[in-house]
Amino acid sequence: MKKLLSTTYTNTGFNLATFVLRISLAFNMVYNHGLAKIKNFSEWQHDFYDPLHIGHKSSLIVVIFLEAFVSLFLLLGIFSRIAALLLVLEMCVIAFMYQKGQPLIRYENALLFLSGFLCILFIGPGKLSVDGMTGK
Repeated sequence: MKKLLSTTYTNTGFNLATFVLRISLAFNMVYNHGLAKIKNFSEWQHDFYDPLHIGHKSSLIVVIFLEAFVSLFLLLGIFSRIAALLLVLEMCVIAFMYQKGQPLIRYENALLFLSGFLCILFIGPGKLSVDGMTGK
């Protein structure tokens, strides 16, 4: 009980927590969002949201790159802070541009992903990552 009320932490606990955060966010992004967009590419390429005015198809390709491939980098812990920054920017576009004016329930997931990716951006991937093992 004493440990539950303590505000201290161990390096092992910190690294395990960053590992769980990074793996759960990245896996969820790849599996539930990136792969879904790859599977439905032909259906979505003509009317996908285009905030940068580069074309619907090009916007979808950028989002697939971010949600599938950049999230895989984050999953493995390779270039983790750069990956987290790119995913933070994407979640900002979704939450504050695409879902603007919608009820909170519509952009709640984007805000949750945004907060998790911000945490990884600020604290790094932890020792249980490729970046952590190489000393970056």
